[in-house]
Amino acid sequence: MASSDKEISYSNLKDLLAKGSGLLVDVRTKDEVDRGHIPGSIHIPVESVESDMSLEAAEFQSKFGVVKPSLDSSELVFHCQMGRRGALATEKARNLGFKNSRNYAGGYKEWSEKGGK
Repeated sequence: MASSDKEISYSNLKDLLAKGSGLLVDVRTKDEVDRGHIPGSIHIPVESVESDMSLEAAEFQSKFGVVKPSLDSSELVFHCQMGRRGALATEKARNLGFKNSRNYAGGYKEWSEKGGK
């Protein structure tokens, strides 16, 4: 269902996560994340994307426990509940130079409806 190079489909995201590669960023609120999240995702609220994605690599790893993706990584994916905030976060990341970042437009809603694990 990905309609452009800025989006990733459910099946492609599952494949990416199954390989253990990529960085999935949940941009929903803390309350939303506390009610359920996609396993392996890290939480960066949409309003913090610019500041957190601008951190130096060591500071990013210390804060989130994962390696900061390179600017040309095609495995940086943002998501929210249904796609709008994820698209905004993807655009913010692209403006910072993460030119291949993508949005999982189906969001947590589609993930949970399809039984994603």
